[in-house]
Amino acid sequence: MNSETTLRLAVFLGLFACFAAIEVFWPRRKGGQKRKQRWFVNWSIVLLDTVTLRLMSVIVPLLAVGAAIDAQARGVGLLNSTEWPAAIEFIVAILVFDLAIWFQHLLMHRVPILWRLHQVHHVDEEMDVTTAIRFHPIEIALSMLLKIGLVYLLGPSAIAVVAFEVLLNGTALFNHANIKLPAGVDRIVRLVLVTPDMHRVHHSIHPKEHHRNFGFALSIWDKVFGTYLAQPAEPHETMPIGLSYDQQTPKTLGAALSMPFREPKP
Repeated sequence: MNSETTLRLAVFLGLFACFAAIEVFWPRRKGGQKRKQRWFVNWSIVLLDTVTLRLMSVIVPLLAVGAAIDAQARGVGLLNSTEWPAAIEFIVAILVFDLAIWFQHLLMHRVPILWRLHQVHHVDEEMDVTTAIRFHPIEIALSMLLKIGLVYLLGPSAIAVVAFEVLLNGTALFNHANIKLPAGVDRIVRLVLVTPDMHRVHHSIHPKEHHRNFGFALSIWDKVFGTYLAQPAEPHETMPIGLSYDQQTPKTLGAALSMPFREPKP
């Protein structure tokens, strides 16, 4: 368990540093809001998210990876009752988990009480690598409960769960990063993975755009379920990002965390 945490942290910090550096030299957009202010709030939120998961591990001792080990020991879950090759089980687990996260993201937009939580992510009026870690602690806790439940239903290996978590974190950092990919590279990459331009559409202030492109890792689900939008109506360099009814990003940690408990907006 400790080695799994170390691996995930090392990959996260390495990719974060890489994408943050690329943002400096090859940005897609020129930042309007001072990075120092935004980064303080966004990093503070992720630290609270980490504390939240630590507290959850006291109440629910088996988080996603631990649940996978427990499910395998008990023979619980679909994949633990099959004799498929390990490689096939691994691929199935990654696909199912990614589809589940896509569906969770869809619900975060469709269910009003969940949207209250998720708007903390969308109200950021600039989009860079730190936007990928800006999620309300309650949303993080709910997402972990979903993963735990899915682990017991599916019965994936612990290795598959770790691999998916690394994939999810890495691709989220990538597709939120303010980096400029050549158009040809973008077209090729988005055949499989969600690219920064593809996900930027999802952060548009226009509801008809930010209710599209729900994928975090694989791009296939939006294309299969009809929620894919290739490009925004306005140029990527100048399209407004955030929420149309609240273009003032919360400037303090308290203001960001209290958003779900204030009067809901349309």
